[in-house]
Amino acid sequence: MNNAQTHTKNVAFYTLGCKLNFSETSTIARSFEHEGFNRVEFHEHADIYVINTCSVTENADKRFKDIVKKAQKINEDAFVIAIGCYAQLKPEELADVHGVDLVLGATEKFNITNYLNDLTKNDLGEVHSCEIEDADFYVGSYSIGDRTRAFLKVQDGCDYKCTYCTIPLARGISRSDTMENVLQNAKEIAEQDIKEIVLTGVNIGDYGKGEFGNKRHEHTFLELVENLDKVEGIERLRISSIEPNLLKNETIDFVSNSDKFVPHFHIPLQSGSNALLKLMRRRYNRELYVDRVARIKSVMPNACIGVDVIVGFPGETEELFLETYNFLNDLDISYLHVFTYSERDNTLAAEMDGVVPIKVRKKRSKMLRGLSAKKRRAFYETQINNSLTVLFEGENKEGYIHGFTENYVKIKAPWNPNLVNTLQDVTLTEIDEDGLVKVAIAGEDLSTTKESSIASVL
Repeated sequence: MNNAQTHTKNVAFYTLGCKLNFSETSTIARSFEHEGFNRVEFHEHADIYVINTCSVTENADKRFKDIVKKAQKINEDAFVIAIGCYAQLKPEELADVHGVDLVLGATEKFNITNYLNDLTKNDLGEVHSCEIEDADFYVGSYSIGDRTRAFLKVQDGCDYKCTYCTIPLARGISRSDTMENVLQNAKEIAEQDIKEIVLTGVNIGDYGKGEFGNKRHEHTFLELVENLDKVEGIERLRISSIEPNLLKNETIDFVSNSDKFVPHFHIPLQSGSNALLKLMRRRYNRELYVDRVARIKSVMPNACIGVDVIVGFPGETEELFLETYNFLNDLDISYLHVFTYSERDNTLAAEMDGVVPIKVRKKRSKMLRGLSAKKRRAFYETQINNSLTVLFEGENKEGYIHGFTENYVKIKAPWNPNLVNTLQDVTLTEIDEDGLVKVAIAGEDLSTTKESSIASVL
């Protein structure tokens, strides 16, 4: 136990950004618990508040300051620590934020409890941040805060040089967990009665590179998938975001025949224009993307396919934006994650000509979000009368319980504690004008949900 602890100290965590950040926050939180700290919720009184930052968009930067203020309102004497991508990219900037006491970089964050010998508030934040070239070792992580699913980190860093992206500057080179450690973590998750694992990383399709500290691939992503499929005790495995050029036919075919890997893929596109993809330095063209979607749908007709897309990238004329819009409109995909381009320091895109006015970026973003809602609704309609399986979650939200089918249809049903963390076979019967669907639960004997339930597909 650290010298700072004469009494048990409370620590709280707040995570911004991606699933990878959530998996790392959970692992870092466990390191505090091993040192004798008591973990509490962020809205509760704590002696230490740890904020895991993101710097993918400008908005994430601004949110950090708001979260620091929230912590100070709860306990103005609390010790505030910043970690994560923003902390690595701009440590001095975060240290200058009023209330921040300690800023840790990409490697230091995993040894966070070593920096807590003195929890006295500082007038100026103290910085411990490595050069990103030193972030060349791997720390395995997984989240277990949600009892129904866990985010399992299998890879970190990226060797791609997309012109808009700061992640290689924040997380370093591409490197992977060992196969042995990934499988051990998966077994530990299974032992805690968690039904679903979501694989996460910066570029998970690159899995195997740097597995033992070298640049070559020791294993492939397909081998990772094949080995995880054999882990006992896990009901579902879900692949998070994977680059289209790294999603191979063999992986798609394996998932289509697996009882554990679910028919859900999230595949970044970023632009439907080959001209813009080239400016972005993406490693594929739109034709390859069409081929990946077609391949998935040919072997898994009910698969859910999510798409990342950036609007307002430098050089995106109205014509090129419409090229992206029409490309997505014609594509058999299920929903979009829309990112409004924001200039990031030390990226090539920030120096490019053809800057798109903010007002235009927002207008285009709104158009694509509308298209996403249309696509999601259309996908859900194709699932009516299908027999699916829902994994129900544990939170009572205003009298309702939520869950996801294997192909990522979100279900909202009347609250029933007997459904929590269970897999239920259901039939989606109809969607009404409010987006409600009647869900018949097969073989149901769950007291408060006889016959059928009214559930909402969101």
